Amino acid sequence: MKAQRSQRSKKRLPCKAARGLIRSGDVLLFPRRGSDLVSDAIAVAGRSEIIHAGMAAWINRRLYCLETVQWHGGRKILLSRYAKKQPVIIVKRPKSSRYSTRRAVAEMKKIVGKPYGWSALWRASWVHLPIIRWFVRPSHNDAENGDLPYCSMAVSRALRAGGVDPVERLADGWTEPGNLDQSAALRDVCVVQLPAELPAELPAAWVELYTPEVNP
Repeated sequence: MKAQRSQRSKKRLPCKAARGLIRSGDVLLFPRRGSDLVSDAIAVAGRSEIIHAGMAAWINRRLYCLETVQWHGGRKILLSRYAKKQPVIIVKRPKSSRYSTRRAVAEMKKIVGKPYGWSALWRASWVHLPIIRWFVRPSHNDAENGDLPYCSMAVSRALRAGGVDPVERLADGWTEPGNLDQSAALRDVCVVQLPAELPAELPAAWVELYTPEVNP
């Protein structure tokens, strides 16, 4: 086990080194760091340490994260700036060769400058509440998603626009960050991390690098 952890520790990538592996349309997943009410609620409700999702986009030769976040809404932010405050960023990519990164990124860009989808987030949270969960079931119909998304809802919608349904039989409006992390339609690309040591409690699988099957 120690040898395995040592081998994995050598495969951690800082943002500068990971840039060559990341393509437009890749999914960016963010584990919980620290503790706050919203992050804790997402982690507990989704039964996952992954609490946020965005999408990578190369724009004018610069690598951005397209996302919608609480208190800010839809935005694009340089991934290098994000990596300075986020210890771990997990990068995944659709397995399908028919995936259109152009259409996916174009769909994701539509959320930039728009408010955060609080109502959609609370609706998705209701299904986890005691008693209420007995009567409310997640929808399979993507037509019921509404307009303003929360983070993983926006990513799921963008992936579908690119030709990949990340979680079959689950509408975008019910898709949580943990669902994207566990999606059979996505494969691991790499893990971006700060040069500093990672917290000891992070699962070893999060620091493993997976070499792409095809060149960017």
